[in-house]
Amino acid sequence: GIVGYRKAQGRLFLLSAFFRKGDFFMSRIQVEHLTFSYPSGWDTIFDDVSFQIDTDWRLGFVGRNGKGKTTFLRLLMGEYEYRGRILSSVPFDYFPYAVADPGRPTAEVLQSVCPQAAAWELLRELSCLEVRADVLQRPFETLSNGERTKALLAALFLNEGRFLLIDEPTNHLDAKARAVTAAYLQRKKGFILVSHDRRFLDACVDHILSLNRADIEVQSGNFTSWMENFENRQASELAQNERLQSDIKRLKQAAARTAVWSDRVEASKAGSADKGYVGHKAAKMMKRSKFIEARQQKAVEEKSGLLKNIERAEPLKLSPLRYHSERLAAFDEVAVSYDGVPVCGPLSFEIRQGDRIALAGKNGSGKSSLLKLLTGAPVPHSGTVSVGSGLVISYVPQDASHLQGLLSDYAREHRLDESLFKAILRKLDFERVMFEKDIRDFSGGQKKKVLLAGSLCERAHLYIWDEPLNYIDVYSRMQLENLIRAFGPTMLFVEHDAAFLEATATKTVRL
Repeated sequence: GIVGYRKAQGRLFLLSAFFRKGDFFMSRIQVEHLTFSYPSGWDTIFDDVSFQIDTDWRLGFVGRNGKGKTTFLRLLMGEYEYRGRILSSVPFDYFPYAVADPGRPTAEVLQSVCPQAAAWELLRELSCLEVRADVLQRPFETLSNGERTKALLAALFLNEGRFLLIDEPTNHLDAKARAVTAAYLQRKKGFILVSHDRRFLDACVDHILSLNRADIEVQSGNFTSWMENFENRQASELAQNERLQSDIKRLKQAAARTAVWSDRVEASKAGSADKGYVGHKAAKMMKRSKFIEARQQKAVEEKSGLLKNIERAEPLKLSPLRYHSERLAAFDEVAVSYDGVPVCGPLSFEIRQGDRIALAGKNGSGKSSLLKLLTGAPVPHSGTVSVGSGLVISYVPQDASHLQGLLSDYAREHRLDESLFKAILRKLDFERVMFEKDIRDFSGGQKKKVLLAGSLCERAHLYIWDEPLNYIDVYSRMQLENLIRAFGPTMLFVEHDAAFLEATATKTVRL
């Protein structure tokens, strides 16, 4: 039978199917002529999009911030009205899963997520994700963000016969947890994974669904192979576009010359004895003119089909201050404590001019607290933190969810040069229309870009960034890598993206 969820001018169809465990009778999710924009939106998110995917693929979903990745997942869930059709042989589950009562024991929470699963199956999945069995007895709200992520993923994958929509799971996972989760997903099938972590995607997907500027495309392979193909196609289109521009310019010049010749031929008709010869010559000029015009129109049409998905990651700039001493700050036998219990250290290290130090460690090991200590925040600790006199710090916090108001208000509140601030955001792929919207309506990645753009406006001796890449798209990550390599600011930061760390960090302090 067919169960239809009517949506304004379109429908989401859930096609009932008989299946064995993990074996679907139908194996396609088909999107036909999907068109969608928010009722209060200023632009169209999807315009007549069509494609299909298999339900046993491990699909990585990539695209710029704010272009509609999460929106598309919610369309699959049937949460919005749209035009077109989405045909699916399977129901969907969405991650992150909203836990109604996090005060309950974790075992109860997970049982409500996957009621058909046996206790031993849940223990098996948790073991694969290196989550200790004793978390089941603890209240769910006491689990770390990483433990919650892995526990919910395990429970959702135990719902047989469902296709999982996984929206940016790595934002709360440390480096080791990302590797464990990637290995776990590599053994699964039947999911869409939204992520901007290049190494994570390469480790666990077999297809890429890319949300481009003008369309959506599906390609077999991992992120690296997709990126290579995408860049090769862009390079080819740029070269073809350059050739066509030259052709169009040359044809315009030829058309202008032909018009001059035609005018001269017409002028020569007056008083001419051989009218037939002159008429033949005029007809020949007209035929040549039409031929040139047709070639020019064809070149224009070919050119209009190019560069629709071109990605231009403009270089960013930074003006770090030079400190008067080689040593900017130091930690001497520092140990951070939570509720009187030390969670890291004691550790000692210096921050010297030109250092780009990455703090590494498990979730909850005190990395963010060490960053806050340098900013003067009242974090319980032992040991000594020394900060150079007159040291100017630019700090990017981990959480951007609190942001609201207009960008001009943010610039004024933080004493930023508004023109420079907005110019940086434009380079980070902000459309001008975003300048008139409330920041609270931005995507997670766009909010984080607001914090980063603010930091890039500031001239500082030391830049302290706490997980700056959470939700940030791949192109912006590469922009930031190139910026740091080009300007060499002194930095202390926490980040779990392995490719970013490899490209930027000069040393690593492990907690």
